[in-house]
Amino acid sequence: MNACAPTQQPASAGESKASIKSIYPQIFDAILEQRLAPGTPLTEEALAQIFGVSRTIIRGVLARLSHQQVILQRPNHKAQVAAPDSEQTAQILYARRLAETTLISLAAQRAKPAHIRQLRELIANEREHHEQGQRCAAIRLGGEFHLQLANLAGNAPLAHFLNGLLPLTSLIIAQYEEHPCSHCAWQEHAAIVDAIEGHDAQSALHLMHQHLDRIEAKLVTRRVAVAGDVLKIFSA
Repeated sequence: MNACAPTQQPASAGESKASIKSIYPQIFDAILEQRLAPGTPLTEEALAQIFGVSRTIIRGVLARLSHQQVILQRPNHKAQVAAPDSEQTAQILYARRLAETTLISLAAQRAKPAHIRQLRELIANEREHHEQGQRCAAIRLGGEFHLQLANLAGNAPLAHFLNGLLPLTSLIIAQYEEHPCSHCAWQEHAAIVDAIEGHDAQSALHLMHQHLDRIEAKLVTRRVAVAGDVLKIFSA
C-alpha cells in the first residue's frame, strides 16, 4: 500500500445524508432525461469523482435508486439504468392503480389544512419546472406529489408499497410518453387536491382514475436512447 496515497475521510452521518439528498435528484433527473440512457453503467468510482464525494455517499445514492428499481444492481456486475419492457410496464401501472385508488379515498377523509398547503406547494414547484421546460424534473416532482398523498392517507404499508412504484413509474413516463407536452399533470393534481380539500372522496377517486387513464393512454413502447459515457454526460 502506498503510504503517500491520499486517504478519503468517511463522511459524517449528517454530511452523508445531506449529500445523498442533493446528489440523488441530479442522477435521477439525468436518468429521466435519458442523458443516462437504459443500460448505462454507473460506477461508484466515476460518480464519486464527478460529484467530489466519497464512494460511501455514492453507494447510498445507488442503493436508493436500486431499491426503487430505477437502476439494476446484480452481484459482480456494474449498476445499470433500468429499461422496463411493455409487460413490466403494464404490471407496474396496474399495481400503482390498485394502491392509489385505495389511498386517495383515505386521504380525502384525513386531509387537514396543513396537508393541503404541503400538496399545493408541491404542485407549484411542479408547475414552475414544467413552465421552465424542465419536463423530467416536473415528472419527478409529480411522483413526490403522489407519495405525499399516500403519506397523508395514513396507511404506512400501502404508502411504502407505492413508494417502491412511483420512481419506476416516473422512469416509464420519461422513456415512453408520447407527445409529452400535450397536457400538464400539475393541473390534474390541483383538481385532485381541490376534491380532497372538500373531503369529497368520490370526486377525488374519479379524478385519480382519469389522471391515471391519461398517463397510461400516452405511453407507447418504442426504442429508447442508447447508453452513454457518465463522465461526459455530467461534465456537459
